[in-house]
Amino acid sequence: MSPFSFHVPIFIPNFMKLKRVILKNFRPYKNETRIDVSNFTAFVGKNDIGKSCVLEALEIFFNEQLIKLDAHDLSKGVASKEVTIGCVFTDLPIEVILDKNAHTTLSTEYLLNQNGDLEIHKIYNCALQKITSSVFANANHPSEDQMQDLLNLKNDELKEKLTALSVPDTAVDKRYNPALRKAIWDSSSDLKLQEKLISLDKEDAKKIWTELEKRMPTFALFQSDRPSNDEDSEVQDPMKLAVQAALAEIRPQLDEIKNKVKEKTTELANRTLIKLQDLDPALASQLSPHFRTEPKWDQIFKMMLTGDDDIPVNKRGSGVRRLILLSFFRAEAERRREDSGISNGLIYAIEEPETSQHPDYQRMIVQAFMDLTENDCQVMITTHNPALAGLIPTESVRYVHKTNGDVEVQVGNAEVIEQVINDLGVLPDNRVRVIVCVEGPNDIIFLKHLSRVCHMHNDAIPDLSSDRRVAFVPMGGANLQQWVDEQYLKGFNRPEAHFYDRDSETPPKYQQFVNDVNARTDGSYAVLTGKREAENYLHSQVIQSEMNVEVSFTDSDSVPRLVAQKVHEIDSAAQPWTNLTEVEQKAKTNRAKRRLNDLVASKMSYEQLTECDPNKDIENFFVKIGKTIASIEQANPRQNIIQ
Repeated sequence: MSPFSFHVPIFIPNFMKLKRVILKNFRPYKNETRIDVSNFTAFVGKNDIGKSCVLEALEIFFNEQLIKLDAHDLSKGVASKEVTIGCVFTDLPIEVILDKNAHTTLSTEYLLNQNGDLEIHKIYNCALQKITSSVFANANHPSEDQMQDLLNLKNDELKEKLTALSVPDTAVDKRYNPALRKAIWDSSSDLKLQEKLISLDKEDAKKIWTELEKRMPTFALFQSDRPSNDEDSEVQDPMKLAVQAALAEIRPQLDEIKNKVKEKTTELANRTLIKLQDLDPALASQLSPHFRTEPKWDQIFKMMLTGDDDIPVNKRGSGVRRLILLSFFRAEAERRREDSGISNGLIYAIEEPETSQHPDYQRMIVQAFMDLTENDCQVMITTHNPALAGLIPTESVRYVHKTNGDVEVQVGNAEVIEQVINDLGVLPDNRVRVIVCVEGPNDIIFLKHLSRVCHMHNDAIPDLSSDRRVAFVPMGGANLQQWVDEQYLKGFNRPEAHFYDRDSETPPKYQQFVNDVNARTDGSYAVLTGKREAENYLHSQVIQSEMNVEVSFTDSDSVPRLVAQKVHEIDSAAQPWTNLTEVEQKAKTNRAKRRLNDLVASKMSYEQLTECDPNKDIENFFVKIGKTIASIEQANPRQNIIQ
């Protein structure tokens, strides 16, 4: 098993998730640009095209610590002096608590956009010497004259409006603004809902925004060129996040301490005012106790890592610092999976994670990022490195380029990937003899492990985990037909070996793709597994020893689903498998699939493989790859490589 792998239980997160980024008049993004993001998002494109701008805009939106917006961030040549940075969120809190007895929802307050998402715009006025900012919700909100300003009215003003509009109030609790607003809105036959910007800087609108800020994901930006000093380094920031994560776990206790301190100090302040009344009643009546700011717990604690002789790690080489950064990602992913009590999400944004890293580590980095996204974390990276771009799932790619001088961001699909190939100059390694095409990353892991097992038995079979004469391309099930039909890899002038699961359909859903590949005359070929999928070739004894579950299955069973259910049932406190939602079952099945293809497949012996694969479906696929390589090298002896 890779040292960068870890296997822990998974749970379905409950946290606000970033769905879309909105930029306008920010650096190269002059026109309003809406950029969809997913759990793992990779901004791919040439240097200085606008990839890092997206991450830095988010740093300004969430933190404004590493980067503060200044006049130079305003797009050149635009008439407006306002910069807009917006974020769209899903998985929203069920309710918003304005005070102890005033609970409401974003939907009730008409603060969601037409898609039912929370869309927050921060608008920065760059016309002034000191840049100011305002916060708005782009919401499908009432626009009828008497109904559009309720969130900015005080309690007395809402009561007056209730009376002025002759709204029945016998069932309305007039002490609470949400109840008053709802009664007024409900009295209208046509609110004339219209999507528009609603200011969140006054009265209950401001209170709602204050509560929402507490639920926002934590955003952490790791820049590729950040300075190496003790207070601001690639290592220091993860340690700051470690402090923040620890504080998040004990937030109820901290709130209790804060409230106790407020209670005691307010009591003392009131006693002081009582005594002041004896001396100057007029002055005493003008004063009242008030806390100016909330305590900043994360500024109290500071942490740093030191190496031998107390030398700070951030004084080490950039490659070492990045490995420590990667290790933090892995440790945090594991911790957050184990602790289901954390409600806020995390967004890690990393510029050029391949910097100063060996290609093997680059692959591990991408896998670690994918592991993070299985829980309450989102990961965003930038890269212009063709090798790293080739490791990223198609649907995670955001291709940044210019069209007629304007920056455009496209979501990854087969056509976009072809543009990326042309733009970044992705060329095949001269050592590569065969391109192995599979459905997804799990198949790559499976084939690498089992080819190593077969190679130890027959050295004519290449060890795909280390043999540089073989390159893998995960095509993705949804785009598989386009990859096959369009032959996007044809320009590499290498034969392709396609490996697909048979699955449970009749006829197999990939049968036609196999036929199409086998009909080519360039030495390419394709096979379907004889069994349902790769996991059906794993030995049940190895599954039991490595995953502590006992399963029996046929060639047509879904082994990942069976194992996921067994793993779930081991937890006596867990609810029945049938009570889980389809999304929860799928997440657990995907997790089991990963573990089966990595942990279990890595422990298989040749004897166990032959027992599970009497027809040698898997071994024969490896044998054919070996023969293809040998044939190419015999025909081109001068191009033979030294392994």
